Amino acid sequence: MRFLQGVFSGYINNATAMMAGETPHNRSGWVMAAMTTAGVAGNLVGPLLGGFLSGIFGYRIPFFITGGLMFCVFLSTWLLTIEHFTPIKKEAMKPMKEIMHNLENPPLIIVMFLTTMIVTSSTMSIDPIISLYVRQLMGGHGNIALVAGIVAATPGLGTLIAASKVGHTMDQIGPEKVLRIGIMTAFILFIPMTFTHSPWALAFWRFILGLANAALMPATQTVLTLDVPTEAFGRIFSYNQSFQAAGAVLGSILGSFISGISSYQMVFIITGLTLLINFILVMLVKPKKQIAK
Repeated sequence: MRFLQGVFSGYINNATAMMAGETPHNRSGWVMAAMTTAGVAGNLVGPLLGGFLSGIFGYRIPFFITGGLMFCVFLSTWLLTIEHFTPIKKEAMKPMKEIMHNLENPPLIIVMFLTTMIVTSSTMSIDPIISLYVRQLMGGHGNIALVAGIVAATPGLGTLIAASKVGHTMDQIGPEKVLRIGIMTAFILFIPMTFTHSPWALAFWRFILGLANAALMPATQTVLTLDVPTEAFGRIFSYNQSFQAAGAVLGSILGSFISGISSYQMVFIITGLTLLINFILVMLVKPKKQIAK
């Protein structure tokens, strides 16, 4: 059932593509940042809501409740959203290879796909070891579950705080500059996280990392919005979501594998190095479009 749920989990990329197509280019940065804010808020509230409901009703009833919430999402999307969409006949629909060939800057799009994968991987590589790393830092004493939960949640809080401001900044100076600054900042922040000896210091640096993360996925999606023709939005953002899913899988495996053969600190080192490689890739591709002023 979880596999089938994943098969039909196309809502996010279609919602992103729809907003990209309906939004003027000079507002794309803010809209993509708002989308990220909504996603982060859901990721923070969802586990809390699930834990609260399961504590009251047991494990089965929350499935019905969350299913009902998803039905409300279906109704609101169907009844309350307006899309200015002109269907493309199957015969006129260009194959993906031709679309990529006709893009002004195909390497930029490919690098954005890789950026989505690496950024997602950098997040997921840390998640599996957070509780274990916090337990090690606390010497196995104290309320480890609570502290680990706080440490895990701090990046999301940072992203919530910074997303709106970052979105407006992208509309002013362009998403490419914001993306480069965000990736380099994230890389630098992994250095103190590697050498920290306190869970509260780790929580602080992860909170700052969340501020930087607010510049990553929205900037990537904004670059795709500005450099891809409207008729290809659906397929491009679907590919982007596939790279995001691949990043989640690779990140989890990477974090678990490295911590198993080396140490928790080494996970932070390797993750930081992947972000440095990502920064180099982004610097190598030169954008040909800028946000309209």
